[in-house]
Parts: sequence; structure tokens; C-alpha cells
Amino acid sequence: MLTPMLISLGLPTDRLPKHPELASAAAITTVSQRAEAAGYDAVFVTDHPFPSAKYIARGGHHSIDPFVALSFAAAATTTLRLQTNLLILAYRNPFVTAHGISTLDSLSDGRTIIGVGAGYLEPEFAALGAEFAGRGKRNDEVLTAMTAAWRGEPVDMDGSDFRATDNVLQPLPAQRPHPPLLIGGNSTAAIRRAVTMAQGWIPMPSPASAAKMLGTPGIETLDDLGGRIAIAERLAAEHGRSEPLQIWFTPWAMSGFGDRQWDPRPLLEELAALAELGVAGVTVTLPGTTLDDFLRALDAFAADIVQQAP
Repeated sequence: MLTPMLISLGLPTDRLPKHPELASAAAITTVSQRAEAAGYDAVFVTDHPFPSAKYIARGGHHSIDPFVALSFAAAATTTLRLQTNLLILAYRNPFVTAHGISTLDSLSDGRTIIGVGAGYLEPEFAALGAEFAGRGKRNDEVLTAMTAAWRGEPVDMDGSDFRATDNVLQPLPAQRPHPPLLIGGNSTAAIRRAVTMAQGWIPMPSPASAAKMLGTPGIETLDDLGGRIAIAERLAAEHGRSEPLQIWFTPWAMSGFGDRQWDPRPLLEELAALAELGVAGVTVTLPGTTLDDFLRALDAFAADIVQQAP
């Protein structure tokens, strides 16, 4: 029997500046409480602190600070998980990031799921003083530094732009040794990072035509995803990993490349097929330009999919 699939709902905080109501404290509170009551397992936010105007004009989006947004969701709920999807590790000092994650996990009684990514917007990297070309290597460095800090013991580590000498982190995360780490990206390098340094992997549906812009191979079909999962299984065997890799995915219609509309029967069939491939959780983005519109979509998707999913 398949394990029930986890479903994480995107908080609509990315619709600035056109729809500021959806990025308000009241909206985060209301959406999070309604999602918890309707049976969603988690809510998630993305991470774009300072994108370029060109990116926004071409259909990109802003985001509010992920830790601040999820802290509002945490305070309004009791069981709902709090997910970053995706947190860009190169944008911040690794110990500042580790502290933010551990604080959120501690205050929420261990409800965080930390999806991280390498990022793809070079102008945003430049504005934040982060190196774009070396972002993969930086991800490895940050993951190593954060997991060391979360042990709660003095850290001695020289990094590319930091030096820790007998430094100690508090509070520690409620989940021990740390919250689940999920690595985002479709590339073999991202899959290897997930296998060797994390608990899970978040491949993303995207057209092959967007591979250059996103810096990661496209996944257009279930067969494409199956091929990537086969790579993960091969790498796990090569590295002697015995722990199952928790895989998250986004149904195409509910992704940034879809129309955020759904037909219940084919979507439930797709979720069943994803579960057969070994996908443990899905992230969904729903339509809505007002809070009332979004709540109607939340309720409808819960009735059609969340309460019927495998």
C-alpha cells in the first residue's frame, strides 16, 4: 500500500505588487488556518529578496521574506508544516540561515521542511553580493556549515567568505539532528547533492526550452521524471545510501508553467502515477487575485484533490 501523498500549498504571497492583499498578515493567517482545516499538509513560500525589474516584466515574481511569512503561518496553526520552496542558500551567510531555520523550527515545535536551491537569476545574485558562477559549490559549503552548526557544538570552519572559530548556535532546531533538507533542481549535480547531503529531492516540471534560463534540464513528462529518478537511484547505490530519498514534485497544471486550473480525474490519475514512481509529496500553486478568490480555490482543490489523493 502506498504511503499517503503529502500536499503543500503555496501561500499567495508572491503576487506583489498587483495584489498586496494576498501578502498581508491577515491573508497569511486566514489561508494557513483554512489550509490546515481542509487537510493540506503544509504551506510553502519562495525566495526572491531583490529580483530585477526585467525578470518581473517577463512574468517573474517577488516574494516576502520566507522566514517572516512562515512565522506568521506557524503562529496561526498547530500541525501545518512550513516549507521553503525554494530557499536560495547563496544569498545569505550560512550561519545566519542556519539560525533562521533553527529558530523557526524551534518556535513551531518542529514543523519545518527546508527546500533549498542553487538559484538562477544572475542579476539578483549580483545585487546581493553573491557569486553566480560558483553557486553549486556554495550550496555544498552552506549545507556543510549549517549541519555543523545544528549539532549545537562549537564550530571551527573556514569558508569562502567566513571564518568560524569556536562559535555555537542557539536555539537548536526541534527536529534532530535538523529539519529535513530537500534539494531542488533537475540536474545530475542537484540529484547528487540530494543523495549525499540531504533527506530529499525536489525536481521541477519545466519545458526543455527553459533549460538555459533556469540552469537545469527540463522535465516535461512522467517518463522524463522517471529517468531522473533512475539517476537518483544509481547515485544512491554508488554512494551507499540506504535511507530512502523523499521526492517532491509539482503536477504540471499546478506549476508556474501551468494555468493553475485542474480537472479532478486526470489530476488524481497523475498523482497516482507519481506515487507509483516514488513521489512522496507535491507542491501546488492555486489561482486567485483576491483573498476570497484564493480561498474558494483552496476549498475546491481540497474537496476535489486533497481529500481524494492517494
